[in-house]
Amino acid sequence: MSDEQRKQKAPPRGLKAIPWRLPIYIYRLGLGFLFGARFLLLTHIGRKSGLPRQAVIEVIHHDAEANIYYAASGFGEESHWFRNIIKTPQVTIQVGRRKMRALAKRLSVDEGEAILQQYAQKHPVALRVLSRYMGVSYDDASEGVRRIAEQIPVVAFAVQEKHA
Repeated sequence: MSDEQRKQKAPPRGLKAIPWRLPIYIYRLGLGFLFGARFLLLTHIGRKSGLPRQAVIEVIHHDAEANIYYAASGFGEESHWFRNIIKTPQVTIQVGRRKMRALAKRLSVDEGEAILQQYAQKHPVALRVLSRYMGVSYDDASEGVRRIAEQIPVVAFAVQEKHA
């Protein structure tokens, strides 16, 4: 494990997790449309409990033609939602008011780099802040995007069908 990977922050627990969990309640109140298409509510199955779990994650790219939403696991492979979707890739996502069944798939580093490159062009400040927060070196160059893709997994959520 590299020094950069060791510096990467772990997912928050206890009271520190409250700000990360608040958006879930906004969706539960029927107000998910406030996030637009920039975030999605992910409902996945817990790898240990087998129970439904939820997380709100940022959409870093949406391929409207293929109906695939892409997200990066900001806490790397330690993120609970990421570990859960690796075990059970059948998920439900909600974007705004639309709920859809989807199949989650971790992208290769090369595929993730291509998606992150698009994100870097649209949201350079957000990527810089995220990378700094996660302890990943990013210098606005393509090598920086590659380093991020090597440490922060990118996931594709391919919509299977609309849900309720």
